[in-house]
Amino acid sequence: MNTPEHESTTMNTPLRRTLDAPRRTPAEPPALREPRHVPLAHVVRGGVIEGVHHGSVVVLAADGRVAFQAGDIDVAFYPRSALKPVQAVALLRAGLPLDGELLSLTAASHSGLRRHLDGARRILDRAGLTEADLRNVPDLPYGAAERDAWLRDGGQPTRLAQNCSGKHAAMLLTAQLRGWPLVDYLDPAHPLQRLIAETVEDLTGQRVAQVSVDGCGAPLFSVSLRGLATAAARIASGAMDTPEGRVAAALRAHPDMASGPDRDVARLMRAVPGLIAKDGFEGVQIAALPDGRAVAVKIADGADRARMPVTAAALAHCGIDPGVLTEFATTPVYGGGVTVGGVHPTDALAPPAA
Repeated sequence: MNTPEHESTTMNTPLRRTLDAPRRTPAEPPALREPRHVPLAHVVRGGVIEGVHHGSVVVLAADGRVAFQAGDIDVAFYPRSALKPVQAVALLRAGLPLDGELLSLTAASHSGLRRHLDGARRILDRAGLTEADLRNVPDLPYGAAERDAWLRDGGQPTRLAQNCSGKHAAMLLTAQLRGWPLVDYLDPAHPLQRLIAETVEDLTGQRVAQVSVDGCGAPLFSVSLRGLATAAARIASGAMDTPEGRVAAALRAHPDMASGPDRDVARLMRAVPGLIAKDGFEGVQIAALPDGRAVAVKIADGADRARMPVTAAALAHCGIDPGVLTEFATTPVYGGGVTVGGVHPTDALAPPAA
């Protein structure tokens, strides 16, 4: 039985071992080469195309086939924080006893609201740990309003305020419950990180091409855009009693814990029923529906302003009503304090005529 916060209460009972569940045999890793990106978005000011954002995008149909693509969907790249739902699945497979808002926080790049920080503390408390046990990089809150308020109050960078603290707290809780070492939980050779790598390969269907370090200090696994979309589809369409389905349910029920109430990712999940979505630094975005339709986006220059307009165009290829996506279809361009243009998807992303 779950608590009112929908947290599992099985911490003191034997962990359900999910590590022996059947796994798919991954394909070869994606190629390590220069990406062949294409123009995806125009920066228009006063009717003139002032800039062009290149990138790649893939749209998967419910049966997993590629329904639309532009650019290079099979080259290796780093998903950054868009990988967090996959990491959350791995933690559940290892026995992480969380659901609901705390599981959503586990997959979050949170804004640094009080409830985000309190949630990370609650996860640490369940392991008998404190902020001092975290190994993520100290930082200010990610949300602009939260960061400004933090600085006005004289706040300094902390590990708890850093946007990945929920994920790191959940990693520590998982390691503690498994009896694994805590001090080196970010080492790629640590059993926790090896399990995460195996889960990445299982859900993406391909071997990891390269391992690096994310901004927060956690290992980062390179896959392809096609593979990332496949993983998003498998999570979004997962049965409710599976780790994949539990992560999807948590994101759908608590989008504000996965980001922040005013962030575009949370607003997108509220606008499209059943959708799960996660952004990542360097212009990465995933979104997926319960029937397995999914999109993955990479903006070549990492520009955040092009990420959501391209994602909205990709979701239209999934059959989402463009009217529902109107607020996400462009990013304003300002001049003199007023809107004088916008960032728009190129015509190459226009959905086929009805």
